[in-house]
Amino acid sequence: MSFLTAVPLPDAFETRTNATFEALMWALSRPGTVQDLPAPGSAGIAEALLDRECRAFCDDPALADRIATFGAALVPLPLADHCFLALDAGLDRLAQIAVGSALYPDTGATVVAQARFGTGQRLRLTGPGIETLAEIALDGIAPGFWALRAALCRYPAGFDLFLTCGAQVIGLPRSTTIEVL
Repeated sequence: MSFLTAVPLPDAFETRTNATFEALMWALSRPGTVQDLPAPGSAGIAEALLDRECRAFCDDPALADRIATFGAALVPLPLADHCFLALDAGLDRLAQIAVGSALYPDTGATVVAQARFGTGQRLRLTGPGIETLAEIALDGIAPGFWALRAALCRYPAGFDLFLTCGAQVIGLPRSTTIEVL
């Protein structure tokens, strides 16, 4: 008697999206640490996180077109589960991001934005996943962003943030306290 012992091998798409998802989970688990992505930019993150069950907002028309191919619904910012935003200009829209509530914190959005790592504003991070404290420097983010984030992120409510720089990502979950130095 013979049994079928063939195991399907992941294709390039599945391998890339799995590696991206793993990097994102490590980034959130260890806030402030730089994780490597298999490809630069936000498109790979969208590819790994979004499907037909997701609602997304994107302020970049080219990326929004790509997101639509994943089956995610493109919705107004207050309704989005995943927000792909530029944080280097005005912050008026940030106050519209879904932050959930104490009863339903899972309705808080995930924000993906670009920044430059290792230069600019110095930040001190504390909270879960950080042994004592961590310090990072980020540039390309509008002044006032961190104060607005602090006002919106009242754990367990708030939003999780992924910042990309080329093919690298830093995760800052809503549970991380950020002090501007």
